[in-house]
Amino acid sequence: MAGIGWRVHGDGREVRPGAVVAPGERLSWPRTTGIGLQHVVAMFGSTILVPAITGFPAATTLFFSAVGTVLFLLVTGNRLPSYLGSSFAFIAPISAATATGGQAVAAGGILLTGVLLALVGAVVHLAGSRWIDALMPPVVTGTIVALIGLNLAPTAWGTCQPDGSCSGFRAAPVTALVTLGAIVLATVLFRGMLGRLAILVGVVVGYACALLRGEVGFERVRSAAWVGLPDFTAPSFDVGVLGLFLPVVFVLIAENVGHVKSVAAMTDTDMDPLTGRALLADGLATTLAGAGGGSGTTTYAENIGVMAATKVYSTAAYWVAAAAALLLSFSPKFSALVESVPAGVLGGAATLLYGMIGVLGARIWVQNRVDFSDPVNLTTAAVALVVGIANFTWVPSEGLEFQGIALGTAAAVGLFHLMRAVARRRGTSQEAASPASVPGGSELDGR
Repeated sequence: MAGIGWRVHGDGREVRPGAVVAPGERLSWPRTTGIGLQHVVAMFGSTILVPAITGFPAATTLFFSAVGTVLFLLVTGNRLPSYLGSSFAFIAPISAATATGGQAVAAGGILLTGVLLALVGAVVHLAGSRWIDALMPPVVTGTIVALIGLNLAPTAWGTCQPDGSCSGFRAAPVTALVTLGAIVLATVLFRGMLGRLAILVGVVVGYACALLRGEVGFERVRSAAWVGLPDFTAPSFDVGVLGLFLPVVFVLIAENVGHVKSVAAMTDTDMDPLTGRALLADGLATTLAGAGGGSGTTTYAENIGVMAATKVYSTAAYWVAAAAALLLSFSPKFSALVESVPAGVLGGAATLLYGMIGVLGARIWVQNRVDFSDPVNLTTAAVALVVGIANFTWVPSEGLEFQGIALGTAAAVGLFHLMRAVARRRGTSQEAASPASVPGGSELDGR
């Protein structure tokens, strides 16, 4: 499809059995609007949870999420359905940067991440994506994703500040337990959309619990206006924290490539030529968000779930979703309501979310059949994970500091390629880590 426009699928009222509504098609506008609003609900819980945890303005993040989605649809030629929501991979670097230099410094890191991702997208579009697979094989990608999630684990528990304020599980363990319990139960009790919105359900239940326990303050909500512009923050740059954001580029690459392949598989369409455009679009959207004080964006698995359930892959639904999110972003009262979510609720939800990020890394290993009997793979993952989880810190000079996520990412990429090069030169690339690690003495696949 060369431009913006959609053919009506069938009679526009339903999806034929065994068929899908392709990106260039749509149902009737009332049905398309309804599906678009489902996409808003699907992305909503996770997208607003990031600013709730990091302290970024929710309305600003939602604004750049909507604008980023429109930009994504335009750059990909309206051929790749996707909603760009807040990326959890930014939580750790944003938290560290905010503690060091405030939200402006964190915005600078987000902007730099977006620029780098956009450059990667441009290179992929011109040269193809094979070099990404060579630089970041599944063992490296999975390790980076896993260490980002597990590095956040102490944040879920929470730390008390000198002023006596606390965040996370420690702040209100009862509320946190109720929130986490509600998420767990919603996951297995409900089917369809409600089951996929288990995190949002848990947050709502936890918020109600916090209300009953007197842990919620509504002063800012009452004083906020119903309609108004989001709060924008100009970025600033601190070399000491920029290293925290660089590993996020690897995660965003993995998420975008995974999204393209998922949509291609579900629609039985070759989407590989759009990979570079998708990376470029997300990079530009993240750059724009950083320039105005919003959180970085990424493609959303939650919306993949909506498409899989409805069999509707129409990009028209995403234009509707972007318009709805944009309208919500112009309500300061809504932003204040999000900011009123107490620490106990956030700690309960974060306990699951951070763990899920870690497990997603392991999922990459499993899906790609990474062979951990190969000592190169085993050592790469083992060293990088400990560096990231233990939050190793290196201060090469005053004002310049690299912490667990940055160092763990460097270890994963550097160790893998160094060890692989030496192993190939020495002819030891097929050696098992130990005889017991090779079931039945099967041959290794060399990954």
